[in-house]
Amino acid sequence: MFTGIVEELGEITAVENLGDSCRFRVRGPVVTEGAKHGDSIAVNGVCLTVVENDADWFTADVMAETLDRSSLGALAEGSRVNLERPMALGARLGGHIVQGHVDGTGQVLERKPSENWEIIRISLPADLTRYVVEKGSITVDGISLTVVDAGPDYFTVSLIPTTLALTTLGIKQPGDPVNLEVDVVAKYVERLLANSGQGAGQ
Repeated sequence: MFTGIVEELGEITAVENLGDSCRFRVRGPVVTEGAKHGDSIAVNGVCLTVVENDADWFTADVMAETLDRSSLGALAEGSRVNLERPMALGARLGGHIVQGHVDGTGQVLERKPSENWEIIRISLPADLTRYVVEKGSITVDGISLTVVDAGPDYFTVSLIPTTLALTTLGIKQPGDPVNLEVDVVAKYVERLLANSGQGAGQ
């Protein structure tokens, strides 16, 4: 479980093609501190498992399913990535509940800079629109954000200088893909309501 509060802006230092999968080597001295084989680290919002690690890097295998369903397939050597370790039991939940299970990908459509913040418009897959509401939570490339405007096929988020400086959203440009994870609470509510309706009709 993660919170969507990015701890570190890391870098892909190597990509090894394994046929139906690949292995990333990621530089991230903050998130590798105390890490060991089998630990989880979120990379651009995708929960990956540490295979090997040293003082400032770790490797993780990414299966074809993950490459197909997320933007990780577009990463190359030199790509910057958002990194976060799992939330410790009893720690503050600074963002919102993030599972590290990407629901789909969007695309940066537009950036509107202002004096003290920036608004970014991102495309939204049709099957995710029902989960995204104004002032609700959404995870973009592993970053917990608040939705400003929820359109029929897009949403906007407002980014403060800290987010722009310390995450990949500071460098993403129109056309770039991003990973999206909607609020898991909305999905549970939908499922419960659907089951409740079935039960009432029996």
